[in-house]
Amino acid sequence: MTVSLLNNGGSGAAAGTGNNITGNSASATSDMFTKLLVAQIKNQDPLSPTDPAQFVQQLTQLSQTESLQNLSSLTSSNASVLQSMQVLALGAQVGSDVMAETGTLNTDGATKVKAQMTLAATSTATRVVLTGSDGAKHTVNLGTTAAGTVPFAIDPAALGLPAGSYSMTVETSTKENPPIDLQGRLNSVRLAASGSVVLNVGNIGEVAPTAITAFNGKSTASATQSSL
Repeated sequence: MTVSLLNNGGSGAAAGTGNNITGNSASATSDMFTKLLVAQIKNQDPLSPTDPAQFVQQLTQLSQTESLQNLSSLTSSNASVLQSMQVLALGAQVGSDVMAETGTLNTDGATKVKAQMTLAATSTATRVVLTGSDGAKHTVNLGTTAAGTVPFAIDPAALGLPAGSYSMTVETSTKENPPIDLQGRLNSVRLAASGSVVLNVGNIGEVAPTAITAFNGKSTASATQSSL
């Protein structure tokens, strides 16, 4: 199991370039303002000189502009640091079993998958419908389910599910359509080209960190494989 941390090479260079551009822009703006201010003072009408308060106001505006530019640069740097910390923290969980909210199941056609949903009210007829790319539907009948967390399992062998990807929906007697959480192993963590963090979770595929609803720790099989 490997963790892909794309946070040093290209992204670091890009961040450095961005900071240089910001700094050069601020410096150029300051120099230009100073030259304009000096020219304004030299060319003012001696018989009707400019009010000094106007110069002070202009200097204040320049200072405020530079402060905003520096604040923007600092905010960008802090966001980059926080993102790197998030990748490192999630990377430490690689190999763990997690629960992730999803509407898709990727199955190998044999392995049972644990899942759960949360109902706001009791349903007398609850079922989970899985639809394949060919449009064929497969149903997991759960019968009467009480309000609260409803755990269940998806058994591809029992349902006759060939390996592949399936969309999932919940049908209830109360017309409630709660999201489904699937359990899968966290396989890898990486930074996408856009800068967002992407997790690869078994039985699901790639998801955002916000899709993770629980970390269940490493199973015995995972811990054994990690030690090899």
